[in-house]
Amino acid sequence: MSDGDFQAVGTSDERMFGPRKIIVCGFSAEEQDTFGKMAAAVGMADMPLVFAGEGEADDALGEIVDLPQGTGLGRASVLERAVILSGLTERELHAVMAGYRGMELPRTLWATLTESSVTWPLSELLKELAAERAAFLRRQSQDRP
Repeated sequence: MSDGDFQAVGTSDERMFGPRKIIVCGFSAEEQDTFGKMAAAVGMADMPLVFAGEGEADDALGEIVDLPQGTGLGRASVLERAVILSGLTERELHAVMAGYRGMELPRTLWATLTESSVTWPLSELLKELAAERAAFLRRQSQDRP
């Protein structure tokens, strides 16, 4: 699964891969509502949101991103907390991440849909992201005096 490497995200207005949509995982129904309000507050009130849960865990990301706007809204998810961005510009990605930090919700995993990840099952992407975060935190703790 690790055929995708971290790549720095710039600040261009060029759209990234995939249809314009945000996939949200691992949020309670109340947090889903808060996420939608945050998207509106950062100028993306019309951004389609899909709230993936256990029922989508084995589905490919390409299938999930094709689900209708609002799928899963109001249905709490026990999946790993993650936000997967598709088809946004780099500027929009930064706006969503900054808006999220301002919500004071628990940390989340972040990903963008790519040509390689579009075929990955959601559960595999979440495992990969969690492993990458754990490795990053280990390196960070080793670098501290």
